Amino acid sequence: MTRDLPATQEFYGSLFGWEFRPGPEQLGPYVRALLDGHEVAGIGRLPADRHLPIAWTTYLATDDADATAEAVRHCGGTVGVGPLDAGEAGRLAIASDPTGAVFGLWQAAAHLGTEVAGKPGTATWNELVTLETGSVVKFYQNVFDCTVEAVVSADFDYVTLHVDGRPVASVHGLGQALPRDRGPHWMTHFEVADVDEAVERVVELGGHVIKPAWEGSYGRMATVADPEGAAFTVVRSRADA
Repeated sequence: MTRDLPATQEFYGSLFGWEFRPGPEQLGPYVRALLDGHEVAGIGRLPADRHLPIAWTTYLATDDADATAEAVRHCGGTVGVGPLDAGEAGRLAIASDPTGAVFGLWQAAAHLGTEVAGKPGTATWNELVTLETGSVVKFYQNVFDCTVEAVVSADFDYVTLHVDGRPVASVHGLGQALPRDRGPHWMTHFEVADVDEAVERVVELGGHVIKPAWEGSYGRMATVADPEGAAFTVVRSRADA
């Protein structure tokens, strides 16, 4: 969600090579981003009366958006928008977990979601960055019936969420290192061919660097923000990760 839709399209089009076509406008003007003709993301203009962050929103799939929204409320979360129909594409809601991290719910109909992932210019991973994993992981387990695999480490609070035995997202507890100006949040990772070149391009296009490039467990990555402040991570995944 952004305030300046044309400028945001120009930024991501230049950075990732995306093209755009109109999508459902239930929350205001909205476009779908395409890479080589495949849908990979969506960008919407934030309605003036909606108090949502300028940010990338991780959408979690559900077979029943209404039932899952009710489960969110029952487990201590909040539903801020919807559930509502997005034309024939599907049904959605915007919610937050008990710590305040915002995420979307998506009940697919005509639109299943991203059509390709893991190649340069596409989303490759989603991670919840939070204070500590213990209590918030129970929320996601109860709402989405996922399983958890923890990294056994005395100084690394990190778990992976699995569905049908497949890793789908991670939760990283930062403790006091969690940025106070952001609080708990979902972080979208986009694959790139070269992290350092991507960071330079972000700055050239008017964005800024939040965390300079580093070597992580899964590859080289950096956290950046677009000109309106929406944060995301660019990553060059290791082939053996």
